[in-house]
Amino acid sequence: MNALRAGTLSGPIVRSRPRRAELLLCLAAVAVVAVAAWSTAAAAGGDAGSLPRSLLVFAGLTGAAHLAVRRFAARADPVILPCVVVLNGLGLVFIDRLDRAEATAAAAKGLPVPASDGAHQLIWTAAGIALFALVLVVVRDHSRPARYAYTCGLAGLVLLLIPAVLPSRFSEVNGSKSWILFAGLSFQPGEFAKVLLLIFVAAFLVANRDLFGVAGRRLLGFTVPRLRDLGPLLVVTFVSVLVLVYEKNLGFSLLVFGTVLAMVYIATGRASCLLIGVAMFAVGAVIAYHLFAHVRVRVRVWEDPMATYYTNGYQIAQGLFGLGTGGLWGTGLGAGRPQEVPFAKTDFIISTIGEELGLFGLTAVILLFGVITVRGFGAALATRDAFGKLLGGGLAFSVGWQLFVVVGGVTKLIPLTGLTTPFMSYGGSSLLANYVIVALVIRISHDARTQAAPAAPPPTPIADAMTEHIRRPRPRRP
Repeated sequence: MNALRAGTLSGPIVRSRPRRAELLLCLAAVAVVAVAAWSTAAAAGGDAGSLPRSLLVFAGLTGAAHLAVRRFAARADPVILPCVVVLNGLGLVFIDRLDRAEATAAAAKGLPVPASDGAHQLIWTAAGIALFALVLVVVRDHSRPARYAYTCGLAGLVLLLIPAVLPSRFSEVNGSKSWILFAGLSFQPGEFAKVLLLIFVAAFLVANRDLFGVAGRRLLGFTVPRLRDLGPLLVVTFVSVLVLVYEKNLGFSLLVFGTVLAMVYIATGRASCLLIGVAMFAVGAVIAYHLFAHVRVRVRVWEDPMATYYTNGYQIAQGLFGLGTGGLWGTGLGAGRPQEVPFAKTDFIISTIGEELGLFGLTAVILLFGVITVRGFGAALATRDAFGKLLGGGLAFSVGWQLFVVVGGVTKLIPLTGLTTPFMSYGGSSLLANYVIVALVIRISHDARTQAAPAAPPPTPIADAMTEHIRRPRPRRP
């Protein structure tokens, strides 16, 4: 009876309990976003404007995402989507809060009010959820992308190369040559290249797992893989890093390299891979420091931002001032001055959160990312095929690793890299790519919970069973 309920005898039976839990969590997430939005509007003078309509649109988009999961991945993890909804919604709230500050500053100077980035981000949210649903519809089996592994790898490299070969007026923004600019629109192809490269790496590692597990040489107590076994993987990694260094997008190169290294370690379990990767990174960092002036500038600003406060160190210094002003509890939504930090909507939205929500609020946001990462790893571990384990682990790690790089740069733990916070920072390319990642993780989670347990072997007939004569030991006489 229990087996029939679990769907292991007559095929998978969809249970509605996970979806009911997801629906309740999504409603709670929308409520949190609504309270934050109304608090921000009240702090700005009570002018709600288009806030009710925006909240209704956001609630409708959340409902559409939930229905897509209910229809096409009914047994997926019920916690991942609500966490994404909270992060995306809070990102919209903070972007709108910065829009209000910019409008106030422009009115005080007699300048025209700039266009609302919050409205644009809401449109990108709709596009991201539509792409999220499309991935769930098209990728009905998480192992299907493995069939196109080398195509994905080639497409990822092409997407990385396009901005590098374009003239600067069509590809450069704020010194970073990693965009495609056309007719007033901007697009960052590297965000999607990341997903394609992870698919290739996962498929390649699965196809060559026997070589990684057996072949190699012993060196200082470690088994080192052969170079010819790592050939295609090294080519993709080095080309990606070189292109991104040329494009002055060092944060993205760190993201790709760190994620690929983590996937290699997950696939092989060899500490030697980690040591080789760390050594490669150290050598590459030293070379980049001596070859590229912008790398030296980032390192010097990281060492002492106050030494160049009025030039290169102004951004990181203002971000640290904002975090210090927020303290433990924050200044309150709409009560801080995060607009003083350059690029507060993109690179430094973490500083905005820390200033107005304080250390406790920022910690809560980081924990939400931690839940997504841990649940992603759980889905990867639950699936039975190696490709799903590697792809799910790589995608989950990329979200957590990107957040670490962003928070580390804003808090001056590591040099600033220019990465954006997933789901929260302003930008369409990042939002779309991260919704693709979430869709793939949810697909892996659904497939892992749907896969039937391996059937027990049929009982051996008594006539064919092996017999064994066992002599009973004689009792010893006293």
